[in-house]
Amino acid sequence: KNGSFQTLFRRTVAARAMSSSGASGSPYATLAVTQPAQFITHVEINRPEKRNAMSRAFWREMVDVFDELAGNPDCRVVVVSGAGRMFTAGIDIADMASDILQPEGDDTARVSWNVRKKIAAYQETFSVIERCPKPVVVAVHGACIGGGVDLITACDIRLCTQDAWFQVKEVDIGLAADVGTLQRLPKVIGSRSLVNELALTARKMYADEAKSSGLVSRVFPDKEAMMAGALEMAEEIAGRSPVAIQGTKINLIYSRDHSVAEGLDYMASWNMSMLQTDDVMKSAQASMQKKSPKTIAFSKL
Repeated sequence: KNGSFQTLFRRTVAARAMSSSGASGSPYATLAVTQPAQFITHVEINRPEKRNAMSRAFWREMVDVFDELAGNPDCRVVVVSGAGRMFTAGIDIADMASDILQPEGDDTARVSWNVRKKIAAYQETFSVIERCPKPVVVAVHGACIGGGVDLITACDIRLCTQDAWFQVKEVDIGLAADVGTLQRLPKVIGSRSLVNELALTARKMYADEAKSSGLVSRVFPDKEAMMAGALEMAEEIAGRSPVAIQGTKINLIYSRDHSVAEGLDYMASWNMSMLQTDDVMKSAQASMQKKSPKTIAFSKL
């Protein structure tokens, strides 16, 4: 019982730390990156004074962070959240107006070419999350607007608070969402009609509907409870074989975009080498001894 209490106390303290900005000394202007527990990295959107609006610096820094985490053996799971009163208000229109409204180019072809390059760069901001082999748990509180939906649909596990709400806002500002929502949200939510409704009307979706539709898997009463839950979930994932966990994420995403037969063929090719890890024997022995995988010291990957 004492051990359980200590674990709960540690998670609560870590969750409180995660719920507040850890930006002191951060090399990033828009993100706070910390390690609240072994093998777990917390990436916090950290512009609370701007409602975590996504500036040009944010788009660059997200790519830098996730490119680094993808190959970092000390990171096995990533938790993403937002500082302050809400997860994110979406793109910072004032900061990005020149990119969107005043593209460079001498004629229509060159202007269009440059606009396409910028859109592709913005798309990379969230594609890098999906491409990262480490599972990403995103924890949403308050508003998740516009680009926030693009972000969370690129993550692997989505959690939210009871006061959270989601909005595909782009049609309200005269454009079609172009950095992932229209491509990933239909894969996340089973109802194509609901996806179309959200994207075409820009109405708000609240936590209970987000849970029932499959956008999120768990709803928590408040941010502190959510961050404790996110940390607990991340610890469960980080305690498993990194060979198994990263292989699972990669194959889940591959199977989403391919037929069953193609997915099975890719899985066979994947595991013909990955099954030759010592992690399988270690995990099997722990299971027979009724021990948690978290008791195993897996080698870094």
